[in-house]
Amino acid sequence: MDASPFLSAVVGLAGVAVGGLSSFATTWLTQLSVAREKRRQVEAGKHEKLFSEFVIEASRLYADALSHEKDNIADLVKLYSLIGRMRLICSTPVIEAAEETMRSIIETYAAPNRTLLELRSVAQDGGLDPLVEFDGAARKELQRIWHSTRL
Repeated sequence: MDASPFLSAVVGLAGVAVGGLSSFATTWLTQLSVAREKRRQVEAGKHEKLFSEFVIEASRLYADALSHEKDNIADLVKLYSLIGRMRLICSTPVIEAAEETMRSIIETYAAPNRTLLELRSVAQDGGLDPLVEFDGAARKELQRIWHSTRL
């Protein structure tokens, strides 16, 4: 009995199996990569939206605090709510920077109203932006998300 036809059939079937397996593995890895990138985009989108809302609200409150003294903290509720949402999804440095921004706004509300001349002096000294630390922490967080390979 000649084993040559049998061997040819086995080698042919092995080739088909390897080809099918490699095609399956390639498709699976591609789908895994696409799903990972989609999760990364969703995660970054959540963070970007939350950071944007925080910056808008903190800027509004800080501008108001520069010219108004208040004992009522009701205006700070939305900002506090945004920080609470950050606690669910953000890293510790981002949360700490957001809390520091809120403290700065509260201190500004407690301080006497500032005149335009005083504001100009503070601006020239670089002390008019309470969001600097938060901006840096948020930027690092977004970079971490975009460069993360394990989402």
